[in-house]
Amino acid sequence: MKLRTLTLGLLSASALAFAAHAESITIATVNNGDMVRMQKLTDDFTKANPDIQLNWVTLEENVLRERVTTDIATKGGQYDVMTIGTYEVPIWAKQSWLLPLDKLGDDYDVKDIIPAIAGGLSVDGKLYAAPFYGESSFVMYRKDLMEKAGLKMPDAPTWDFIKQAADKMTDRANGVNGVCLRGKAGWGENMAFLTAMSNSFGARWFDENWKPQFDQPEWKKTLQFYVDLMKADGPEGASSNGFNENLALFQQGKCGMWIDATVAASFVSDPKASKVADKVGYALAPDNGLGKRGNWLWAWSLAIPAGTQKADAAEKFVSWATSKHYAELVAAKEGWANVPPGTRSSLYANAEYQKAAPFAKMTLDSINAADPTHPTVKAVPYVGVQFVAIPEFQGLGTTVGQLFSAALAGQSSVDDALKQAQDAATAAMTEGGYIK
Repeated sequence: MKLRTLTLGLLSASALAFAAHAESITIATVNNGDMVRMQKLTDDFTKANPDIQLNWVTLEENVLRERVTTDIATKGGQYDVMTIGTYEVPIWAKQSWLLPLDKLGDDYDVKDIIPAIAGGLSVDGKLYAAPFYGESSFVMYRKDLMEKAGLKMPDAPTWDFIKQAADKMTDRANGVNGVCLRGKAGWGENMAFLTAMSNSFGARWFDENWKPQFDQPEWKKTLQFYVDLMKADGPEGASSNGFNENLALFQQGKCGMWIDATVAASFVSDPKASKVADKVGYALAPDNGLGKRGNWLWAWSLAIPAGTQKADAAEKFVSWATSKHYAELVAAKEGWANVPPGTRSSLYANAEYQKAAPFAKMTLDSINAADPTHPTVKAVPYVGVQFVAIPEFQGLGTTVGQLFSAALAGQSSVDDALKQAQDAATAAMTEGGYIK
């Protein structure tokens, strides 16, 4: 009995000593399907790194952006790894708020990252965030409903075709909306969609001298088309719908078309989650014949704040989560179609992935079609496709998003929303010193 007590005591002491030695890192991430899946697979990481414990803070997209921005700007130090995007990385890196990722490991293969994605996450040739998944946007549509409507979706549709198809596919009696689009307010929610859409209508946020352009006819055409389309063919309560809400509607068979992130393709085509998995087709984001499509460029990425005291452990995790090994792990557990897309060239050269993911080529074509350095028809002084890469955009974009969401909900007119957007943008640009 004494021997058993002594043994248990030694084991407890060892456990306490290990716990004291183990390093705990806190990871802030978004509640998207790919991120939720990653959390379920982290046993693979902890087995290889038993001295590192993982704590998760999983948040809705708008809340995540607010929390991590506040934390890093105030040097709060709550997180050791942050999930951020193509907008934040170059701005924060230039502020010295992020650590460069230069210890990802010999077998990580940074050069395999798709150039368009890597470029948006680098400053002066240094990578400051590793892409977990990359995306553009495209049209996901019900092939059966398109056929029933007597139409054939082009690989490169126009907005006029989208409107025509939506009108014919809308079937309120059977709960089918012709089209589902983002309406939830937020610079990365409805304004991601509407800014990309506006590019194809010839609109822009600012002219070459940073003067706001919401009082120009191109923005009126964009917002009026969007509001009219959604009122005629969109779901009820669309002003509250973001990515996750529209994903659920499409999976339930309630959308004829959904124009959104290419990353959604694996979820709408997953028979375990989608009632219409075998009926989905894909096409490029629409255009108006002006030389720009309404697709964006984004990467949800993992970055390390400069204030962390656990940089080595954090970088080990970032390396694991964004590696080729992780892609193979997902493929083994969930199938190749569910591997996080849009980050590595090798994935799109993989015959197994091409076979499993009918959306692979359209995804890569959409990513490569987006040009953040020349996002608009007319010249602009900024970069970014569905955002403007200046610090003021985060607050301004959300303000404008709220105005446009209100117009969609019928709480204001299109003209009033645009006037208020023009006033808000003018005030922000004046305060920021861009204009006098």
